Amino acid sequence: MKLTLAGRLARVPATISRNLAVVILLCWCSAVIAAGAEPAAAPIVLTGADRRPATSLEGEWASIVDPYFSGLFSFHHEEKKNGWFLNQKAKPGDPFPIEYDFAKAPKLKVPGDWNTQRESLLFYEGPVWYERDFTYQPKERTRTFLHVGAANYHSWFWVNGQKVCEHEGGYTSFNCDVTSAVHAGSNFVVAAVDNTRHEDNVPTLETDWWNYGGLTREVSLIEVPETFIDQYDLHLHGGQDSVIEGWAHVMGSEAGTKVEVEIPELGAKASAVTNDGGRAAIHLTVKGLERWSPQTPRLYKVVLRAGQDSIDELMGFRTIETRGTEILLNGSPVFLRGVAIHAEAPYRTGRAYSDKDAETLLGWAKELGCNYVRLAHYPHAETMLRAADRMGILVWSENPVYWALEFDNPKVLVKAEQQLDEEIGTSRNHPSIILWSMANETPNTAARTQFIETLANRARALDPTRLITAALLVRAEGNTKIVDDPLGNALDVIGTNEYIGWYEGHPDTADVTQWRIAYQKPMIMSEFGGGAKAGLHGEESERWTEEYQANIYRHQLPMLNRIAQLRGISPWVLMDFRSPNRPLTGIQDEYNRKGLISERGQKKQAFYVLQKAYKDGTIGKAD
Repeated sequence: MKLTLAGRLARVPATISRNLAVVILLCWCSAVIAAGAEPAAAPIVLTGADRRPATSLEGEWASIVDPYFSGLFSFHHEEKKNGWFLNQKAKPGDPFPIEYDFAKAPKLKVPGDWNTQRESLLFYEGPVWYERDFTYQPKERTRTFLHVGAANYHSWFWVNGQKVCEHEGGYTSFNCDVTSAVHAGSNFVVAAVDNTRHEDNVPTLETDWWNYGGLTREVSLIEVPETFIDQYDLHLHGGQDSVIEGWAHVMGSEAGTKVEVEIPELGAKASAVTNDGGRAAIHLTVKGLERWSPQTPRLYKVVLRAGQDSIDELMGFRTIETRGTEILLNGSPVFLRGVAIHAEAPYRTGRAYSDKDAETLLGWAKELGCNYVRLAHYPHAETMLRAADRMGILVWSENPVYWALEFDNPKVLVKAEQQLDEEIGTSRNHPSIILWSMANETPNTAARTQFIETLANRARALDPTRLITAALLVRAEGNTKIVDDPLGNALDVIGTNEYIGWYEGHPDTADVTQWRIAYQKPMIMSEFGGGAKAGLHGEESERWTEEYQANIYRHQLPMLNRIAQLRGISPWVLMDFRSPNRPLTGIQDEYNRKGLISERGQKKQAFYVLQKAYKDGTIGKAD
């Protein structure tokens, strides 16, 4: 938490040591942020939260920028704990002024990042307060959750002045129990969101994308019965089309609670009872099931019931596995013709969140000829995954373990595990996801390897039905690229990144490059490419021109075809995206220009080079 203590320290008696004063004030601050209420319960993970009855809280929220986090303190009445989360109103005769007023504050749209909504906030990093009034009518024997699709990075929430939850992590959804905080009639919710980067965050201080702050995805109120299904997992059993297995967990249930699962279109129905841990094992016999694939993205309505609770889900069923150096989808070898995608909104820029954003980005990927996308470098919105399910696009989904985290810090591992749990717990039933990625471009150290091996083991325990990967760095000996990072031992599929023709050598350097892979496993070239400004033209030897970027692709594709165990590619990247690491005036202007399409939708020459290769089978096999 980012706090400014100088003013408070100045008022500490000289008899108290400054270090002790800091400890006292930080402890006091913790009490202030709790607003005098009982400690808020930790947020919970809900599978299929978007399938629940919901009251949307999207729209305009009042906002106050608070770089010193003054809203946690009261300058004049500290003993009254009157932080901004109480949403107080000035009254005649008050002995001291209230120096904030959400009713008069400027608005920010939710969902949305604050950076692209207000010019003064483009580069801002720090806390911003949000407030939204809403009318609500609680129901008997019903629990109400505040569902947050994502809030970057550290966030706190209060309803009617009562703290309801705190969350760390900017790319996963979470749900705060507000049952005891809401009441009939007028209510208000206050959120403090802080996108300040810290060394012990996941991701850490430096990334190569924009640190979009705020309530960046949907916010709503979700209603469930007192006993309800919070998570579930259904998949084909052992590759058999006739058996679907899995489990459902019922929160608040007693052992023996009945759970029913039905797929009406297949005339299939089964029931089971929960064990002492609230989990019921599901075994469902079906006939005539059509497997989900890019060619036939078949989705079925699946109904789950437990007591008064019922969920109508949309699911597809398929298998994914490896055999030697092959990736098998539904038992047959598949080549992943893909592209990497950041969650950058097309045309308007900023954080992508809507159905329209997803359909535009994935529509471009389909036009390119893709059957697969790498959703980098963090979990993307539920809208993106639902669109991939509908459109038949395979997905690599990634935990935000990026570059050089504090791999020897146990607290950082806990944060990475939490985000992995939330990613898998939220998204495990999307048939489009075939790969859980543990990390991207991490340094080869013993601490790193142990850290990510721990995550890989955790992912397999949470979801043994998908493949584990990570994007590795490679090393070189002369013209030979070597993939022997020891992390490869923990992976089912090896991902590798390289930028021949951009960060090393020239485009034709690829012509003489050979590859030596230490693992007899499938490999995906998870990144390659180069930058170009859309509309800038010149010779093939001139950097930043469309011609130069297209030339990289022309030399890369034959080289990639020489890698015997290559089973997919996802060049970097579908669309230009904002990055503060890219300041070249007149060319980059704080955008990473490696996109095949500009942020304004202009397709570059390299788009058509790759499109032709995908559609005529020059790389991989065309459908």
